[in-house]
Amino acid sequence: MRDLLRAARNDGYAVGYFEAWDQHSLEAVLEAAEEARSPVILGFGCEIMDRRWYDGGGQRRLAALGVAAAEGATVPTALLLNEAATFGQAVRGLDLGFNAVMLDTSHLSFEENIAATRGMADAAHAVGADVEGELGRLPDASGALVGQDCILPSGSQIENLRHRPRLTDPEQAARYVAETGVDALSVSVGNVHVMTEGEARIDFERLGLVREAVEAPLVIHGGTGFPDGAVARAIALGVAKFNVGSILKQIFLDGIREAIAALPAKVNLQEAVGSRKAGDLLQRAKDRMKAEVMRRMALYGSAGKA
Repeated sequence: MRDLLRAARNDGYAVGYFEAWDQHSLEAVLEAAEEARSPVILGFGCEIMDRRWYDGGGQRRLAALGVAAAEGATVPTALLLNEAATFGQAVRGLDLGFNAVMLDTSHLSFEENIAATRGMADAAHAVGADVEGELGRLPDASGALVGQDCILPSGSQIENLRHRPRLTDPEQAARYVAETGVDALSVSVGNVHVMTEGEARIDFERLGLVREAVEAPLVIHGGTGFPDGAVARAIALGVAKFNVGSILKQIFLDGIREAIAALPAKVNLQEAVGSRKAGDLLQRAKDRMKAEVMRRMALYGSAGKA
């Protein structure tokens, strides 16, 4: 992953991590990257998965899908285990073939974060894998309290707010990167997790100060709510990676709804379920998701960089 991000920063673009959750979504991302000739970060997140399923064999099955996709890719790829809930989960991910990991440390104090991330970096670097660290905490618009650094989403997203953002401190960022040895740094500069209504208001002054303080490529989580019009400015200030997830699930779900609504009274079951043809319900959803991934690759400037 570090090579993809360094190349992106040197050439003035960003690479997308488009979070998948199953085989169809993973294929949508890889097919988009290959058609767009874009480097890409494949992978799966841990936070939203049922813990019993995930730790009971789900992680192993997802890893097998990811490794197979990455090994067969014709564009530069990395395979990221995103926001692992525990150190054990992350280490198991390394054993299963992920070559980049991120441990969720958003709930920890600064000193605890440094210690946990340093341990993660030591374990990952020992097997040639990369580590993304995080400093600060993003609000979560699926039920998050957004502060004055964000444009408040409308409707129900305001009514279910939790988490005040803890913005990334530039001085702490310098110490954090130096002491942990992370290969990329996720920052909190007004970006919001799971923001499907409205747009985040980005603190570009803070982002610039963080960029001046650290050499590591910067990462923006909450890519769904990050304004399209702010992407170029963020890249100019050191952002080399955008994480995108919620909008992809929304588009995938909308595709399923539309496909079901369009079914005739008498359904060809073999065509509609599992055929991988145009009439396959999940294939239609996958194609919609793939189009959005390609749009974002063009937006991030990575299209044609493979």
